[in-house]
Amino acid sequence: MNKVNNERGFSLAWVIGIVTITSIISALTAGVIVYNNNKLTYDMTYNDLSNDKDLNEFLSVYANILSDYYEDVDTGALLDQAIAGMMDYLGDDYTTYLDDEKSNELFESLSGEYTGIGVSINNADKSIVKVYKDTPAKRAGIQAGDIIIGFNETDVSNMTANEVVNLIKESTDSFTLKLQRNNTTINVTLKNETLIAPNIDYYMVDNTKIGYLSLQTFSNTLATQVKSALEELESKGMTSLIIDLRDNTGGYLTATTDVASIFLEKGEKIFSLNVQDEVKDYIDETKEHKDYEIIVLINENTASASEILASTLKESYGATIVGETSFGKGKVQQTMKLDDGSTVKYTSAYWLTPNGTCIDQIGIKPDYSIANDQQIDESGNVTIIDNQLNCAIDILQK
Repeated sequence: MNKVNNERGFSLAWVIGIVTITSIISALTAGVIVYNNNKLTYDMTYNDLSNDKDLNEFLSVYANILSDYYEDVDTGALLDQAIAGMMDYLGDDYTTYLDDEKSNELFESLSGEYTGIGVSINNADKSIVKVYKDTPAKRAGIQAGDIIIGFNETDVSNMTANEVVNLIKESTDSFTLKLQRNNTTINVTLKNETLIAPNIDYYMVDNTKIGYLSLQTFSNTLATQVKSALEELESKGMTSLIIDLRDNTGGYLTATTDVASIFLEKGEKIFSLNVQDEVKDYIDETKEHKDYEIIVLINENTASASEILASTLKESYGATIVGETSFGKGKVQQTMKLDDGSTVKYTSAYWLTPNGTCIDQIGIKPDYSIANDQQIDESGNVTIIDNQLNCAIDILQK
């Protein structure tokens, strides 16, 4: 009896194995096959996989589990765990498996766009912290300080800010927000739109010709936002610029290239990638460039793409670095979106500064090393004394 069962399982294993390997390959190699119709990576073909004894052993185990395990098996969850195990085995902090929820969060934050009404909300009391221009909220007359107390006919007093945000984001039709403004209750009707996620903050430093530009995330829309901000600052007479990359943990490499290209002259090196000891240089190919003095602010949380921009502006543009030694993430990751919405993220290269330096686990050392101070009043309120920004302003004024 056992012999008959084993023979059945072995035969079925190969049938399932053929189907499984096809589906796994399709899921893991989307967007890579364009290199060559028969290629999965730079040097691996379908034929290579079919002759891989270790992979065939894995598929045999997988197929026998599906065939002979005493309970029903969730094949998607089983393969998710197998993929997560591969990522974990590599022992790299930046190589990981993201489930569909975390994957959506990552790609939404880096897309540079979001669905909403154009406000930021205080988590504590659901008050409006900021209303962004050219948004449904701005056109509806919502003001900073307004407190959301109702959504359509629903009282949201006992809801969290995240729950209210989800109500708004999930609405596909027009809806009404009930707001408390001082001692008055008002109703506004809005509809969600696809908006550019604001990833920058900028202004002219009072009584100077110095512009200030803070970059929060290297999203797909960052370069467009930077160009718009620079045009406005330049129209106001800006002659020098402070770029604030503090607490910026990175984003898309293409966004870094696009932003750097705004400032560099054509032909200047942006960075290099070291892929398995083969180094490829990435050069600015645009005609656009700037020629005003730039100071870049960094701290210990400046990482990855923001470190690339900081080093590029220092070595290829001549910018000055102020602040604290940066985080030191000199690795580049690629992502693969799987059919179930999850993602694998793995390290594919080291990046090098224009001068050929790898800063991984070292960081970028500032030209002016300075830390901020804190002041605590009698009530325990903390005020940050921004010595780094003040130092940058002093340098540019002198």
